[in-house]
Amino acid sequence: MTTWRAPEIDRRHEPLVADERTMLEGWLDYHRDTLLHKCAGLTAEQLRTPSVEPSGLSLLGLVLHMTDVERSWFRQRFAGQDLPDLYDYDNDNDADFHAAADADAETAFAVFRAEVDAARSATEGRSLDETFTLTRSDGTRTFSLRWVYVHMIEEYARHNGHADLIRERIDGVTGD
Repeated sequence: MTTWRAPEIDRRHEPLVADERTMLEGWLDYHRDTLLHKCAGLTAEQLRTPSVEPSGLSLLGLVLHMTDVERSWFRQRFAGQDLPDLYDYDNDNDADFHAAADADAETAFAVFRAEVDAARSATEGRSLDETFTLTRSDGTRTFSLRWVYVHMIEEYARHNGHADLIRERIDGVTGD
């Protein structure tokens, strides 16, 4: 029986000169690929390895979290698609991260890729200036698709920093 390992990835590089849309999509794809790159070659058990106590943050938890963030911002909020949440946040604010303990890693990676493809489809041909309204605990606010792209780049960049540290702890691998 072969042990599943996170696949290697041919990481795309960010564009150096491009129009705004190409730049935003390019940077977002670069950060999506970077998260997968940080996981490449690891077994499911390694992907579940927590960072440092008391934190339970793991690489698999980051993949699950970013899958949910992709769905939430691009499909549920921006595109207004009526989709169920991937996790029960009513009982656990960190349900996505905690799900890593029991998640099937191979399935989680497939769902991540499918959610990224669905996010691309939800935004294809849509203007960066297109807006949607969201009511949260801090009030009702209007967001543009441009804002979502910038936010997603920031979200991945922050979590890729976490992924760097977790990967180094697992097997000593470092690098961007």
